[in-house]
Amino acid sequence: MSEEDGRMVEADVCQDDGNRGEVEGVVQEEEGDEEEKVSSEDGFGKTPRRVLQRCDSLDIEAPGPTSNHAHASEKGLAWPVVLQLAFQSIGIVYGDIGTSPLYVYGSALSKGIRHEDDVLGVLSLILYTITLIPLLKYVFIVLRATDNGNGGTFALYSLICRYARVGFIPSQQAEDQKVSNFKLEVPSDRLRLACWLKSKLEKSPSAKLSLLFATMLGTSMVIGDGVLTPCISVLSAVGGIKEATSAVTEDVVVWTSVAILVCLFMFQRFGTDKVGYTFAPIICVWFILIASIGLYNFLTHDPTIFKALNPIYIVEYFRRNRKEAWISLGGIVLSITGTEALFADVGHFTVRSIQISMCSLVYPALVLSYAGQASFLRRHSNLASNAFFKSIPGPLYWPMFVVAVLAAIIASQAMISGTFSIIQQSLSLGCFPRVKIVHTSAKYAGQVYIPEINYLLMLACVAVTLGFRTTEKIGNAYGIAVVFVMSLTSALLVIIMIMIWKVDLILVIAYVVVVGSIELLYLSSVLYKFYQGGYLPLAFAVVLMTVMYVWNDVYRRKYHYELNHKLSPDQLREIAARANANSHRIPGLAIFYSKLVQGIPPIFGHYMANVAALHSVLVFVSIKSLPISKVPWEERFLFRRVHPRELNVFRCVVRYGYTDTRNEEEPFERLLVDRLKEYVAEDENWKEGDANEVDRIEKARRDWVVHLVGESEVVAGKGSGIGKRVMVDYLYAFLKRNLRQSEKTFDIPHERMLKVGMTYQL
Repeated sequence: MSEEDGRMVEADVCQDDGNRGEVEGVVQEEEGDEEEKVSSEDGFGKTPRRVLQRCDSLDIEAPGPTSNHAHASEKGLAWPVVLQLAFQSIGIVYGDIGTSPLYVYGSALSKGIRHEDDVLGVLSLILYTITLIPLLKYVFIVLRATDNGNGGTFALYSLICRYARVGFIPSQQAEDQKVSNFKLEVPSDRLRLACWLKSKLEKSPSAKLSLLFATMLGTSMVIGDGVLTPCISVLSAVGGIKEATSAVTEDVVVWTSVAILVCLFMFQRFGTDKVGYTFAPIICVWFILIASIGLYNFLTHDPTIFKALNPIYIVEYFRRNRKEAWISLGGIVLSITGTEALFADVGHFTVRSIQISMCSLVYPALVLSYAGQASFLRRHSNLASNAFFKSIPGPLYWPMFVVAVLAAIIASQAMISGTFSIIQQSLSLGCFPRVKIVHTSAKYAGQVYIPEINYLLMLACVAVTLGFRTTEKIGNAYGIAVVFVMSLTSALLVIIMIMIWKVDLILVIAYVVVVGSIELLYLSSVLYKFYQGGYLPLAFAVVLMTVMYVWNDVYRRKYHYELNHKLSPDQLREIAARANANSHRIPGLAIFYSKLVQGIPPIFGHYMANVAALHSVLVFVSIKSLPISKVPWEERFLFRRVHPRELNVFRCVVRYGYTDTRNEEEPFERLLVDRLKEYVAEDENWKEGDANEVDRIEKARRDWVVHLVGESEVVAGKGSGIGKRVMVDYLYAFLKRNLRQSEKTFDIPHERMLKVGMTYQL
């Protein structure tokens, strides 16, 4: 609904006295308590809408039934199911952070151990880092910020978009708030800070752009992780063979790693349906082994290493080493690589299951492993560069080597799969060009495979491995990607704390001071190594963000163009009247696709001006992504009738969440027609004609169904600046020429598809 055709009622506004407000979808009259029945034209003509009742700021919109996607609610899950999910999560979530002991000490102490207590300082830093960031921040705080059970950078952004109007596409509809997953809460009069922040975000274009920019940057950095994780994990594991025989050279290690990486990416096409049960036992064995070896080294070499729990050793470490200690933070931060996977992969499990697996197995195993290596280094200070494999007892060396390689491959698999899921999310929100999404699992909706991205990741991984060759150099690049994502997550989380959770300001400040200062300190350290490889993730981010921003910017410009040039109700009636007068009504049903939600796109007028014929039943279909993870199946199709009724013209908005998937066994065309007939049959305002109209729709479907796909070309308008011309005429045009076509999105049969072209001057 546009402003001129029927203003959408939007609210959630905190007024100065704090006693009155509006809820989205709820009308609050200036005077009187009467109920108001609202009618809106919806861009076509008056259509009755539900009675909207007066409501004050103390009311809460009922969340409705729980969504039907997997694990959205934990209350109904029995403990055996939670424990089962906890076991599965070990194989998917923790591969990256679990293999960090392979290279942390080698990166942090790359220049050797200068003082015997330096080991205590480094161990103390590692212990407090993995306690404060993965355990405290992510497991007990960030995991609360899921979007209907899903996590990741886009989940945080979509959560903010639901509570504040900060999106750039004006496609909001009052009906969207009826979707059971929205679960909005109205700020109360006691929480002025939340209202103030919400107002600032909504009124500031720069704040909206900053939020979108931060989301894109975080996404780009996570994709950079998808490149660097396989490189450093596999290279570290394979490098262990050099300890067994001196005949193995660096070249052998590098090329063996490349061969493993190529095989890893080639197997991605088979999917990860059984990844949890397949990989969980291996990762469990890995954690048990590193914990056991760590305990053995702790008892054998130096049991007094527990002194590192005293943070005074951190102070003394920095006092002795100063700049070198600060630089070493870039290696220590590798102990928390893969932490973002805790949040990104929560949609496959539950918050409780991840908390159980982290606290019962992963965290204790990591503590024992790092403590054991530190105990070993207290006696063998000259072996810091390869502390992990050097500290393995002789009889366990080869079994540990095999398990280490398998664990490294699993860690790589987890990040690659995560990259596919993140790109799927950004694609559905209009932030990434069209690519082919292959759903590899009928059980887990988030398990997808993207052929183009898979091959690009493979080439990037091979290039990085051959170019950098050592884990130390790759670690410099890896650290920047890790800390950047964590810092951006913290920034978005602070907004959520204030605006949505409404946390006391003192607690927010405490979080920023403790966690924020630690992450900024690590960020300053990893940026110091910019020229030693740290530029790599930033280079990846620049390329990816350029692609994402160009696509999103032109996507928004196209939408606003269509919104400003859409057909008015009078124009549509005139077109239909000419078709009726000239008997140009073609038997059959036409489905006209466009991105415009609020009306009839201008490309339809272009079509009628050239064809001058109208099908007996016409449905305008708009595909829309809501800022939630999933839309329940029964709430997906939203129909409106175009008046007058005799036109047999309808408009349909098909709503998807950013992790929703299509059912390959259910053709989109059949679903659409079935829902349309249900909508007509349930029309309370014209019951006497419904049966005939349902028959008319079914007859039109049997006669012929044609799919009209609007394909708009865009060019920079006259007088545009050089920046806009480069973006629209060259960069966007290049991306569009090399992408998959839109008809593949909804199983449109080529023999019944007609493309309608039009050029927009933006």
